[in-house]
Amino acid sequence: MSEGNRREFLYGAGAAALSIGARRILGANDRIHVAIVGLGGRGRAHLGYFMAIPTAQIVAVCDVDQAAQERAVAMVEKKTGVKPAVFTDMRKLLEDKEIHAVSIATPNHWHALQTIWACQAGKDVYVEKPACHNVWEGLKMIEAARKYQRMVQVGSQGRSAPHKIRAMQLLKEGVIGKVYLSKGLCFKRRRSIGKKPDGPVPPGVNWDLFLGPAPMRPFNENRFRYNWHWFWDTGNGDIGNQGVHEMDIARWGLGDITWPNYVVSTGGKYIYDDDQETPNTQLATFDYGDCEIVFEVRGLITGGEDGLQPRGENTIGNLFLGSEGYMAVDGAGFQVYKGEKRELAMEEKAERGDTIPHIENFFKAVRSRNYKDLTADVEIGVISASLCHLANISYRLKRGLRFDPKTVRFIGDEEANRMLTREYRKPYVVPEKV
Repeated sequence: MSEGNRREFLYGAGAAALSIGARRILGANDRIHVAIVGLGGRGRAHLGYFMAIPTAQIVAVCDVDQAAQERAVAMVEKKTGVKPAVFTDMRKLLEDKEIHAVSIATPNHWHALQTIWACQAGKDVYVEKPACHNVWEGLKMIEAARKYQRMVQVGSQGRSAPHKIRAMQLLKEGVIGKVYLSKGLCFKRRRSIGKKPDGPVPPGVNWDLFLGPAPMRPFNENRFRYNWHWFWDTGNGDIGNQGVHEMDIARWGLGDITWPNYVVSTGGKYIYDDDQETPNTQLATFDYGDCEIVFEVRGLITGGEDGLQPRGENTIGNLFLGSEGYMAVDGAGFQVYKGEKRELAMEEKAERGDTIPHIENFFKAVRSRNYKDLTADVEIGVISASLCHLANISYRLKRGLRFDPKTVRFIGDEEANRMLTREYRKPYVVPEKV
């Protein structure tokens, strides 16, 4: 069997059998063997988080950049004394039956396909936010997770922060009455990325694998490493970067509402003349009939907003407005203000970090084999990311859009519907049949 046919077998007809074979129950004392895929800034953070959890063992690392591989190996070897296996292509990594779970910290445009591949190969998945790069592929992620009975946790770690759990419970109990508006704020200072010429691919970088499902482009430093966030091929702007965290909390505070009836988003890339494609100033509104979500992105110099004050250069958090008062929630804690005089009625400070508890929650589900144990199951993460995608579609088309929650399609707008997915570059294609 050729290499290509063998891989097709692995990710096609043979995947279900492999998944069943990998689905052994891990005991309470068994260490979970994890592979980290994507070793940039967030991936290196994943290395630290997983190595801090005694029940986890990093057995493999994967990246398209040899230099990133070498840094990761050095980190793991120094901390644990054990050298992990090294891969450039995730598909090779997935052939290792000793790997129980993969942690994906690659650029946004890779999240869906890599998650689907991992599910087909019988691996559980911790995937960074946003869950997906577009709406359609996110639905395929959910389908794959359920079909192969995989645990897929999205890195919306705010769902595991004790003070945010407490705040959402209070909203559910009516602490500010009926909540009619949920606002997400992503006022995160972003400097100009400037303009850079296309050039040769750096030694040790597999540029074809980096681009993966995205169109082939000449190598450009601005499209590599962190700045890929600001290009539509690979990123989703700051609403889908930092902002998806606050979008997730906005949805959660309204009872985990899902698809809106109408979305409109405006804004622009102001002040800077550079290579960035995505907006640095954006306002989006989602209508649900009896309530709404409003989301705002500001990457330029700005102040805070009533209830949420700047922390350094940034104001990042959520506001919930109700019939009897309002609540402000951010990474430092929450405050409840009641009545016409908006008097402080309740306040709680954040207790601890949220990412390690979020990974521990993932491990709980890996052992229980019950996806309902996950605090940020793939379905939760996909819907929160999809609201960012709907806003971006409206922004790019420069018009408001009616949406049908039952069909998950725009009403009477085929141009907008085409933007619910993308043209995938072969062979990196999210399959119709997962």
